[in-house]
Amino acid sequence: MINYKTFTLANGLQCIVNTDTSTPFVAMNTLYKVGSKNENPERTGFAHLFEHLMFGGSKNVADFDGALQKVGGENNAYTNTDITNYYITLPKENIETGFWLESDRMLELDFSQRSLDVQKNVVIEEFKQRYLNRPYGDAHLHLRPLAYKTHPYQWSTIGKNIEQIENATLDDVREFFYAHYAPNNAILTFSGNITVEEVERLAHKWYDDIPARNAQCKKIAQEPLQTEKRTQSIERDVPANAIYKAFHIHNRLHPDYHACDMLSDVLSNGKSARLYTKLVQEKKLFSEINAYITGEDHAGLLIICGNLMPNVSMETAEAAIYEELHKLQTTPLSDYELQKVKNKIEAHIIFSEAAILNKAENLAKFTNLGNTELINTEINNYQRISAGDLQRVAGEIFRENNDSTLYYYSSNLK
Repeated sequence: MINYKTFTLANGLQCIVNTDTSTPFVAMNTLYKVGSKNENPERTGFAHLFEHLMFGGSKNVADFDGALQKVGGENNAYTNTDITNYYITLPKENIETGFWLESDRMLELDFSQRSLDVQKNVVIEEFKQRYLNRPYGDAHLHLRPLAYKTHPYQWSTIGKNIEQIENATLDDVREFFYAHYAPNNAILTFSGNITVEEVERLAHKWYDDIPARNAQCKKIAQEPLQTEKRTQSIERDVPANAIYKAFHIHNRLHPDYHACDMLSDVLSNGKSARLYTKLVQEKKLFSEINAYITGEDHAGLLIICGNLMPNVSMETAEAAIYEELHKLQTTPLSDYELQKVKNKIEAHIIFSEAAILNKAENLAKFTNLGNTELINTEINNYQRISAGDLQRVAGEIFRENNDSTLYYYSSNLK
């Protein structure tokens, strides 16, 4: 059980505190309710660009990292389709430095052409290295728009293309900042050797003067039900043919979300999972194959992807995947297999809760979903799932008309 206390400042900033006196450190997490799904379709990649810009200097602090390192702190950040998240770990006695730095960049960035140009170049180089110049790196740039035709999950966090980042102006980024980076669009969480009284005092001191803003929480168009299989073929200079299959699953708060997650683990969580034992070890159709869910707040995807062995056709590989999915739909898991998967999930959750940084981050994520107490019910949500539940959900999602498949061919195998 993770204990926590909450309070909200007058400007709308939500604060959650978990006190853990077993450590001399404090983790401070700042979640902004803006991800790539909140972007203008003509200006994608902005949430990720801002993740970088927030380290480029704020109104009163030119060097965020340098100031933090002087007091023994570490920090990082990430952006996904739903949120942008910044986190700091500091010795308890220096935690006020974290308040100073995070509040100042929430107040106002140093909007300079030089900083924008530097960070645009960083993001563009990342786009090239991770997505364009790496084998199979562009797969999700094609798979997402194949699976989504309406919802803004159709583009990756990095953005649709380099040009939209290249064309970003100071006015564009200034507008994006004031539309999304605001106390009333953020969640501030703590875990570690700090009390709620200490957090309240420092939060009032450093955040009270930041005004609430007119955060642009536009209505997100939900994806309509997919009614037919979608396919796309591309060819690249890669060592082997590959296949990517995406099935729409339930949103993060749906009662069957955890069953979708468990199905991905049944298929691919370790070398005893079904796809590996059947299609890699026994049939030798794939050199590697994986399954996972995207884990997004709105209706996400369960993705199956694998690299084919030489001389194995796409038709043979795809049929073998469907055969394994059909087994999940027609035959309940044994008690042993079901409990094995549940044990792995429970162990992962318990292990993650030992780290104050994970606790601070998860408190923010569940608060963003609308119910902080979900952090204490996750294990039960998995343990309550029966073999019958998994069989039913497999029948619902592993339908051919819910399948978007990218056939990724190697130009070297012609």
